[in-house]
Amino acid sequence: MKSTDANAPIAEKQPTKLEKHGDVRIDNYFWMRLSDEQKVAPVKDAQTQKVIQYLESENTYYETVTAYTKDFQEELFQEMKGRIKEDDSSVPYKENGYYYITRYETGKQYPIYSRKKGSLDAKEEILFNVNEMAEGYEYFQLGGLSISEDNKYAIFATDTVSRRQYFLRIKNLESGVILKDIIDNTTGGAVWANDNKTIFYTKKNPITLRSEKIYKHILGTSESEDVEVYHEKDDTFNTYVTKSKSNQFIIIGSYSSVSSESRFLDANNPSGKFTVIQPRVRDLEYSVSHYKDHFYLLTNKDKAINFKLMKTPINATSKENWVDVIPHRKETLLEDFSIFNDYLVLEERTNGLNKIRIKRWDNTEDYYLPFDEETYSVGVYDTPDFDTDIIRYSYNSFTTPSSVIDFNMKNKTKDVKKEQEVLGGKFKKENYISKRVWATARDGKKVPISLVYHKNTVLNENTPLLQYGYGSYGAIIPDGFSTTRLSLLDRGFVFALAHIRGGEYLGREWYEDGKMLQKMNTFTDFIDCSTYLIENKYTSAKHLYAMGGSAGGLLMGAVVNMNPELYNGVIAAVPFVDVVSTMLDDSIPLTTGEYDEWGNSNEKVYYDYMKSYSPYDQVSSKAYPNMLVTTGFHDSQVQYWEPAKWVAKLRELKTDKNLLFLQTNMEAGHGGASGRFEALKETAREYTFFLALENKITQKPVKP
Repeated sequence: MKSTDANAPIAEKQPTKLEKHGDVRIDNYFWMRLSDEQKVAPVKDAQTQKVIQYLESENTYYETVTAYTKDFQEELFQEMKGRIKEDDSSVPYKENGYYYITRYETGKQYPIYSRKKGSLDAKEEILFNVNEMAEGYEYFQLGGLSISEDNKYAIFATDTVSRRQYFLRIKNLESGVILKDIIDNTTGGAVWANDNKTIFYTKKNPITLRSEKIYKHILGTSESEDVEVYHEKDDTFNTYVTKSKSNQFIIIGSYSSVSSESRFLDANNPSGKFTVIQPRVRDLEYSVSHYKDHFYLLTNKDKAINFKLMKTPINATSKENWVDVIPHRKETLLEDFSIFNDYLVLEERTNGLNKIRIKRWDNTEDYYLPFDEETYSVGVYDTPDFDTDIIRYSYNSFTTPSSVIDFNMKNKTKDVKKEQEVLGGKFKKENYISKRVWATARDGKKVPISLVYHKNTVLNENTPLLQYGYGSYGAIIPDGFSTTRLSLLDRGFVFALAHIRGGEYLGREWYEDGKMLQKMNTFTDFIDCSTYLIENKYTSAKHLYAMGGSAGGLLMGAVVNMNPELYNGVIAAVPFVDVVSTMLDDSIPLTTGEYDEWGNSNEKVYYDYMKSYSPYDQVSSKAYPNMLVTTGFHDSQVQYWEPAKWVAKLRELKTDKNLLFLQTNMEAGHGGASGRFEALKETAREYTFFLALENKITQKPVKP
């Protein structure tokens, strides 16, 4: 793919002076920022027209330069689509007398939600056909499904803009009629009280989109009559409402990055008052489940950095009453737990690998499920039934397609309910190799890298390798199977997943060591992993590629500023790159809730540190790799103007003739396209960028 940089759009420079802590920054592209009102106004003002024109000119440039790859993109899309079982369906699960199923039909973009009463042989009752609901919309998302205790009504949520501001509606499942009740600007989640007419839901702040208020709605009444039952006034916290697995309690949770607080209400008394379990304390986190006469708490109390399980009586819930059930272990991260009548199921992580531990309440058994592969991902499904010996879990790895397995905790037998089908007739698990290697970071820490490649791929300095990373919020990118990734592996690529600091792959300390004033470790870990892969002849700088999205896009922006010479090509998807300006603006969604992740740049120490790595602020006059930057015009998490400004500044200052593209989905937000096939087209576009740089496509470029 040849550079035509001379034909690229040049953004107008309008210097805006930004000053904080005596430091002056000049932002030449501040004008690209539009308000939500400007974006959706039926008549566009001059600035809106100018911004849209610039974004569309970048899209046109991208389409023009990559026009010769369109046939290959379509070929790749069809190849990926051909591996998918289009008429697929989920493993049914039973709840409150019904089996619930999600299925797809051949050629259709969206799922169909259905249920069967009492038996899988019963007549199918279609709850929602999302294909019909999505007609006429460029973007459509259905979420928040919640069925009333009498099985008569379903709450559902819809988003047609992709800003994660959902409308809540209610459907009578007996008549099929959608009620007049409609509630706007919610998170999409809602729960029923046990009277089958009272609903609790979460409202967002219309400007910052922070989840800040819990309301109570009575079936058949107007939203204007809804009662506010909780207001989270601390703008560094968000709030949510859920229901205990026992169905006995409505629980309101509030949380920040470092603290949490929960309150509960008898679900049979929705007009009652909520009771606080434990008032918030800085650096104390806990989440709540109910079992018999106790609340069970996953918590970091007593400096349990990797968390432990405690319990407290329902009538004495403050922290001095909490007692250990599963004590803290330095080497093991306790990620989650599930409660059954006879068993406690724990999800743990040791040395980066998932573990499922099963423990009888009477202490007669305590064992782990065996998993043999060197790297894999496993997770327990939420099982509604308390009185069962069966847990359902999913298992997959880089080389093993996903399976859904029912495990009998009593007799230790397992029943594979479903194995992911890979169509096309070419996939064989034994044709691929996966392993973990450990790179030494510059401070001596060992950073794990999970690798997968085709057995016929020769590893040397000419091998193309895609290194992926995220490294924020404690999130763990799983070593999971991907049918789309096969299109890279079968063409000689190695895929490397760097488990860098900022995630929790090696425990909570791994996260703490990659946030706030330790954030630079995230970036240097990724770079040190790249250096390791080059030095150990897995690839070379001419064939090394990097990719990350959102906070992983920040990672991409940081590493190309710090060591651009290590990479031939980089994709930064919906990248968070204007860190300083965003963290100074508390009107932007997510900002205040992020202070405990990045720091509060209103304080000079954090301002200076953020500026030292902020990709937009650190762009300088030098050569950069080939780059594709993607964004969504309606993105509420990373506003489109961050990547747009970043690309404009890169164009202004970079000294190379390498490719630089900005591709904006004018109809979508942070998650990209909503339909399953449209999402595949986005993946095909991204893979084509890398494959074209490797000269692995047959078409030849045509000069625009």
